[in-house]
Amino acid sequence: MARRPIATDSAPGAIGTYSQAIEADGTIYLSGQIPLDPVSMELVTGDIREEIRRVFDNLSAVADAAGASLDDAVKLTVYLVDLGDFGAVNEVMATFFSEPYPARAAIQVAALPKGARVEVDAILRP
Repeated sequence: MARRPIATDSAPGAIGTYSQAIEADGTIYLSGQIPLDPVSMELVTGDIREEIRRVFDNLSAVADAAGASLDDAVKLTVYLVDLGDFGAVNEVMATFFSEPYPARAAIQVAALPKGARVEVDAILRP
């Protein structure tokens, strides 16, 4: 199976041993994004909706670099430090996605990289 790495300066660079995304056999696997500003590499903080919006902006930039879009998402995994923020995820997602929505799981976690409160990864099938 051929694998093609995807990278863009329009989203935060990898902060570890991973690619922003990998395309394999027509499926694009987007690594988890936290609310890092791609220019400053600092966390966006404040209202959780702004943080979630930054996460989806980052995912969108990586999808675009792969020649796809979030409209091609078939599966999302949402990681939240506080599952109480789930409603805010739904609100923000409604501005990025239309029906049929991708399949999704939401998981509460003890901690995320850099102290982020939200992380989302995605699988795209253009």
